[in-house]
Amino acid sequence: MVVWPPDIEPAAKIPLCRLREIGDHRPDIGSFAPFMEPALSTVFFITHPDVVVDPGRPVPRWHLSDKGIARMRIFAGTPDARAVRSVWASDETKAIEAAGILAAAHGLPVGVHPGLHENDRSATGFLPPPEFEEVANRFFERPEESVRGWERAVDAQNRVRAAFDAIIAEKTAGDIAIVGHGGVGTLLLCHLTGVPISRDHDQPFQGHYWAYAPETATLLHPWRPIAPR
Repeated sequence: MVVWPPDIEPAAKIPLCRLREIGDHRPDIGSFAPFMEPALSTVFFITHPDVVVDPGRPVPRWHLSDKGIARMRIFAGTPDARAVRSVWASDETKAIEAAGILAAAHGLPVGVHPGLHENDRSATGFLPPPEFEEVANRFFERPEESVRGWERAVDAQNRVRAAFDAIIAEKTAGDIAIVGHGGVGTLLLCHLTGVPISRDHDQPFQGHYWAYAPETATLLHPWRPIAPR
């Protein structure tokens, strides 16, 4: 089921996901089941691309910019996206919009998991870029401290890890796309690769993705851009 927060305004340039019943179209493969082995799936963690910065609106309710929409549409047509059979997003507007573009390109619904949201920065709200970068650095450098009231990095890591595990536990056939955010995506990447929390592992800029094979607990590749900047 596609879940859209009530404040998201549908726009022609943001294609909404179309739910479809596929039960009547699936072939009967029961007789072949003993000879078939499930294919190993890949999980793609994708960060939302470029957004419209609106200091007057809560950050979780920011929208994708035209550039962000264009970049996400490019990614939706790439070979990595073709085998995606399950699309998930955080409950933030920009993540749902990005997931909607990907899902619509492949006739899939979008699942929303609130545990995927970005680290809670509501204590400060919007910060000008230089100040934000300074606080973000401290967030990663002091993972067990609440920097200026922000959610602690260790808590955000545990939260996104639990959401990731819950999605993987559904054992969906095919590849899985999780559309989220750079901060928690980096925290999750640190956990999965067994390295300490550090901003050294952060994405270079918005709109990147990494790939992971849960069956073998293997990182297939680190951050890559979804499309040219």
